[in-house]
Amino acid sequence: MPLARSLSVTSLSGLEEWDEEFDLEDAVLFEIAWEVANKVGGIYTVIQTKARLTAEEWGENYFLVGPYVESNVRTQVELIEPPTPILRRTIDKMNSRGCKIYFGRWLIEGSPYVILIDVGFTAWSLDTWKSELWDISGIGVPWFDREANDAVLFGFLTAWLLGEVRELQLDDGTPHIVAHFHEWLAGLGLVLCRQRQLPVATIFTTHATLLGRYLCAGNVDFYNKLSEFNVDKEAGDRQIYHRYCIERAAAHCAHVFSTVSKITAIEAEHLLKRKPDIITPNGLNVKKFSAMHEFQNLHAQSKNRIQEFVRGHFYGHLDFNLDKCLFLFIAGRYEFSNKGADLFLESLARLNYLLRVSHSDLTVIAFFIMPARTNNFNVETLKGQAVRKQLCVFKYMLGQLPDVSKMLDKEDFTIMKRAIFATQRQCQPPICTHNMLEDASDPILNSVRRIGLFNSSSDRVKIIFHPEFLSSTSPLLPMDYEDFVRGCHLGVFPSYYEPWGYTPAECTVMGIPSISTNLSGFGCFMEEHIADPSAYGIYILDRRFRGVDESCNQLTSFLFQFCKQSRRQRIIQRNRTERLSDLLDWRYLGRYYISARHMALAKAFPDIYQYELNEPTSTSGFRYPRPASVPPSPALSRHSSPHHSEAEDNDEDESYDEDLEAEKDRVNIRQPFVVDEQP
Repeated sequence: MPLARSLSVTSLSGLEEWDEEFDLEDAVLFEIAWEVANKVGGIYTVIQTKARLTAEEWGENYFLVGPYVESNVRTQVELIEPPTPILRRTIDKMNSRGCKIYFGRWLIEGSPYVILIDVGFTAWSLDTWKSELWDISGIGVPWFDREANDAVLFGFLTAWLLGEVRELQLDDGTPHIVAHFHEWLAGLGLVLCRQRQLPVATIFTTHATLLGRYLCAGNVDFYNKLSEFNVDKEAGDRQIYHRYCIERAAAHCAHVFSTVSKITAIEAEHLLKRKPDIITPNGLNVKKFSAMHEFQNLHAQSKNRIQEFVRGHFYGHLDFNLDKCLFLFIAGRYEFSNKGADLFLESLARLNYLLRVSHSDLTVIAFFIMPARTNNFNVETLKGQAVRKQLCVFKYMLGQLPDVSKMLDKEDFTIMKRAIFATQRQCQPPICTHNMLEDASDPILNSVRRIGLFNSSSDRVKIIFHPEFLSSTSPLLPMDYEDFVRGCHLGVFPSYYEPWGYTPAECTVMGIPSISTNLSGFGCFMEEHIADPSAYGIYILDRRFRGVDESCNQLTSFLFQFCKQSRRQRIIQRNRTERLSDLLDWRYLGRYYISARHMALAKAFPDIYQYELNEPTSTSGFRYPRPASVPPSPALSRHSSPHHSEAEDNDEDESYDEDLEAEKDRVNIRQPFVVDEQP
């Protein structure tokens, strides 16, 4: 049965661009990752957002495999009986031999089937399996590394599961298996499948190399010295040699090896010693609005909610105009240097100086959303929100009642006066919203102390460190992350190590401009596909060929120029940013995963499947041209007369029609798509 597909990159319409001649009933897909129904990091987002598209493609032949975590299963998974006799017999057989395997539907878009393995229940086999691993590969796992122990248990159980399924399938003459493993935690299962010579087509995707993450955190000139590292010594010095060996073995054993970006492909070639066969960029499920600029309304609504929080946080020191306030943020895993928080803080100090010497009336509030160890909310922060709510109640009452003296008694006036007096504050507004367990050694707080940004009245840049992921149930800032992002003006992610970068991608699909770097997968992807990224609100910071001070100056320049934009210019830019969302949609990027699976089938079963080499093996394809509409430049937005109109102040200049300018850009984007000549 030949497998033939061809790709024509002439639009962003999605899967219909494939020439389909493959009956999906002839194969079954197992996708294996530690973050299936188990949120730990970015891989959870990859699998969770991609599930709908993959389920549409594979239907009932798609199964996700992950660890059983009871707290997650209660809220995310509906346990059901396996739909096929083969899976029922496999799970029953394994459970009868001392395992605990659960089957269900993951309650996300696409409702994919999930097979969840309780690794703790089979911990009695750990020593035996470690000995077997040593015998077959020479990889020794120390007893104290719990994460690696979990990887051993998960790997052996996964290989056992696939072996049982394949054995039963061979008896019935049913489909071939494609097994896609994500990251080193799942990689051992792939190694065991190949060692046991299971007839399974295997794919291994690394979203970030272990050694790369550790090296970058150690402040080395990583990318310019990639070819010089003694990888065995570096991994051994960091006590991750066993993990590194598992990751490297998985990369070499896989039929198809993929990474999420070109920058990670270069890294993998030097550190894992195998060049990836294909790049599989990370996408998102993009939701389009029926009204063209509905996302602008959502921005305004979310911004108002952030303003209410700021009103409470700065009570007693709210000497700045919230309508002339920009909200910037950085978010993600708390890796101070890798995520670029160090560079961001230094740039904020320089931005503060520039805004002060230029006598700007603008205030910048920078949020740091990075989880750290805390024991509770900061008392001053909670007090501020309580005072704000009290004053809001009285403001509402005064606005609704015709005769306050008749409706409020003496006690009510006393309470109101106490609330007003409570707004008086002797100390500065807090930097951190929580009580930190390691305050004295915290990198962000120590940097704030060094640069001297303490939220004083004279500072034009304020800092709020929220060391916890956002939630709509929080008593402090009751907003989900998506709503918070929509309410901000700019996401700042000057990462030194960022294999992909979901945070700027999420900003883009919500129409929020962002700053990333040419060391992030996202930044490189956008540079490759957009002729002038900054015109679309995608600012790319050079951190590869510049020193730290030069990069910091460039970031400060980006921030200062953004602060100079008028509200109308920011609206134009948000429109352009949102137009890039099709580029990041799984409907478009999912084709690279499709190509990886077909490549694996052709390599594993060459007598049955054929792979067309003209399928995309990199992310090249087309480039967005410079926008044809009015650019968001201060130079081209000056008032036409000395006495400008009130409409200009309200950003309602009649010379600018948003719908018309958007259509100009769309027509311009449709015309120059260029098919990449390379395979």
